[in-house]
This record gives sequence, C-alpha cells and structure tokens, in this order.
Amino acid sequence: MRQQHRSKRSSFSSRENAGAEDRPGLAARQCAARLLGAVIEKHTSLDGLTDNGNGHPQYMALEERDRSLVRAILGAALRNRGTIEAALAAMVDRPLPENAVGLRQLLHVAAAQILYLDVPDRAAVDLAVTASNFDPRNRRFASMVNAVLRRLSREKEVLGANTSAPNVPQWFERMLVDAYGADKAAAIIEIQRVEPPIDLTVKGDSEALAQRLGGMALPTGSVRLPVFQGSLTALDGFAEGEWWVQDTAASLPARLFGDMEGKRIADLCAAPGGKTAQLAYAGAHVTALDLSANRLKRLRSNLDRLGLSADTVESNLLDYRPAELLDGVLLDAPCSSTGTVRRHPDVPWTKTADDVVKLAKLQAQLLGHAVTLVRPGGIIVFSNCSLSPLEGEDVARNLLAANPAIEHVPVTAEEVGGLSELITAEGFVRSTPADLRHDDAAFSGMDGFFAARFRRKY
Repeated sequence: MRQQHRSKRSSFSSRENAGAEDRPGLAARQCAARLLGAVIEKHTSLDGLTDNGNGHPQYMALEERDRSLVRAILGAALRNRGTIEAALAAMVDRPLPENAVGLRQLLHVAAAQILYLDVPDRAAVDLAVTASNFDPRNRRFASMVNAVLRRLSREKEVLGANTSAPNVPQWFERMLVDAYGADKAAAIIEIQRVEPPIDLTVKGDSEALAQRLGGMALPTGSVRLPVFQGSLTALDGFAEGEWWVQDTAASLPARLFGDMEGKRIADLCAAPGGKTAQLAYAGAHVTALDLSANRLKRLRSNLDRLGLSADTVESNLLDYRPAELLDGVLLDAPCSSTGTVRRHPDVPWTKTADDVVKLAKLQAQLLGHAVTLVRPGGIIVFSNCSLSPLEGEDVARNLLAANPAIEHVPVTAEEVGGLSELITAEGFVRSTPADLRHDDAAFSGMDGFFAARFRRKY
C-alpha cells in the first residue's frame, strides 16, 4: 500500500506541477527555503543573499512584493528558529531524517508564516505541499508536510507561546551568558525576536522631526520611528537631506571627539558613511577611508544627498599614512556584528566563536596602527558593533597595557545623552540590544556597541 501511495503522489506531481509553477507566492516560498538553507547550512550572509543589486538569482527573479515577503519570512524564521524547531518536533512522531535539510527549511518557512506572519494558514500549508512536490528529494514527504502544518495551524496558539527553546545557537548564548550573566543574556535573546525600530540621525531639531514623522526623540538626539511598511525615501525630509538612517548606538562614537569645528579627523573604516556624516556636520575636515571603491561610491552618494563633504581615500588602513598627523581618528573596526542581531538575525548562524577570536586579533592590529596617525594630544575613538568583550573591552585594555604613549579618556554619561547605564566602571561605552527599554517593545532597545576613547600623550 505504501508503494502504491508513492506512485499516486508521483502521478499527481507529473499532472499538476506543470502549471503549478505559476501559482502566486510559490516562487517566494521556494526562494525563502533556499535562502534559509544558505544561511543555516552554508553560513552565508543574508544581506548578500537579499541584496537588490547582486543578490541570489532566485531572489533577484522575484517582484519587489515577493522580495519583501521573502525577507519577512526569513526574519521570522531566524528570530524564532528554536521555537519553530520545538513546535515542529511536537508535531511529528519521529525526528526528520538527518539528511533532509531541504525539507527542514521548507517546514521552517511555512511554520514562520503560520506562527508569526499575517499570512493565511491555508496558503502557507498549500504552498509548502506544492513546493514539496516540486522537489524530488521532498516529494515523498508531501503528505507528512500537509499533516504536520495543518496540525500546527490548529494548535498554534499553544505552541506559539512556547518560548523556552533557545532561538540562538549554543555558542552565541554561551558568549552572552559569560559576558553579561544569565538574566541580561536572556533579555538580549528575547528582544532579538522583535523587529527593531528605525533610528534617524538628524541635522536639525530632533524634537521637531519626531513630531513631523510621528516618532520619538531619544535622549541621544536620534529620532526613533516604529517599524513600518514603505519606502524610507518617501519620508518627509529625506530628499532635503535632513536626516540619515543610523542606529542610535552607532551614533555615539562620533560624538566622543567633543568640539570638532575645524579639526582634521579621519574615519578609518568609513562606508556607508553615517559616522563620516556626523563628523562633517559637526564641522570637522573629514577624510573617509575605506578598502572598497564601491562602498566609497555609496558613501559619496549619501553625503551628496545630505549636502555634506569629505575627502575619500581608497586604501587598506594598514597602508594609510596621512601627509601630516591628524587631530583625531575614528576606528569603527570590522567585527562579528553580533550587536546587530535584531537587524541582522542571521548573524548568530553565520558567525562562530572562532570568528570572534580572529576578528579581535584584527581589531588589535588596526587599532595599533590607528594610534600612530594622530599628533600628540590627538584623540582616538575605537568602536565596533560586537557584543563580545573579546572584541571590545579586551582590545582596549590590551592597547593601554602595551602602549605607554596612549592614555584612556573615560566617557561620561552626559556625552551619551545621560544614559549612565551605558558607561562601564572603566569609562567605556557598552550598549546591548536589551538597553534603552521602552514599555512598547517596538520602540525598545538599541544595537550592541562598544566604544573607548584614548589620547596620544607624545
């Protein structure tokens, strides 16, 4: 009987699938499953896969509406991966075969829609079954896919509330617990499930812009908007260059130079240019350095919209020597980006603990060179968006221990909008996604960031 059933399913597939590829939404679901597999199995960056200029071919073939759906599905699937895995496991009598990786991603894509997105359950189930029949590896599981997802739909109110399963990989959770303790780690992991708000750095009056856009003025001077569907370029003030998108935590390092009027400051890893824009708007003569010509092109385009200017230099930082020593340098160093987990929910799945160690070594090398670029009395600001102390506090401490010409200049709470909770006992800046809490989770949190300020003594 089982063999006869497979034969009928195969016959169904050959008759029905010929026209099924035109079913609305099917290509988007197939693409979401493929890209989810690329993130989880191959540790591929989601930003690269969904880049509108050079993304995955399957993604590039979609209309913008379907691309938006793919991004929403992947965001929900990655933010809630542990909960989804536990929910699916409760629906099956025995675990899926270890080698059924494509089937697992297909089920996760459908479950993300059923549990977290405003998508009709029937559409999520039917399209998952159709996608199963399209894939020779999954065709024999089509009936199981149908049964599992229909049951999930019926029982989702109970299963969707089960948040006990960890939604991040073990290495990431262990890193958080070691760095922040169990309670803070749990708060970070919980808030990463919520899509973050949009923060704007403002050239003028942040209170006035917040009123115009229906947002909130933050103590740091940024304007926070709730998540919305639509184009940022259509918002009031975009065309006029009144603001740019930048998480409020990312706006803090550039503020640590104090009065910048007329000072020569280099932004050493500058693209896409948010910090360069801050420095230029504050009156500094800015040199924006980056290794990538394409990224510098984007930076110049962003500055043009804002009516700001900076000298740009395409160079490896380690090869860069200014004609004369600078008043200050900002090194927002390459890092694991673990602090951006809310905006980039693929990060815990595409990075590893080994990556953190390697990047910390690179940061130490870059910082060691950066301090040679400033005059005696010059200021060095070192920052990155990692949550790991290996990439932040340890790099800063090691610099001070190894270089007697460099002294630490502690940051005060007043310099970060009065947010004293962001200042460590040593005078470093340390933020996490669980900081800057608000009663409404949609307005809560900030990127994880580290920043330290130094002065060259001689």
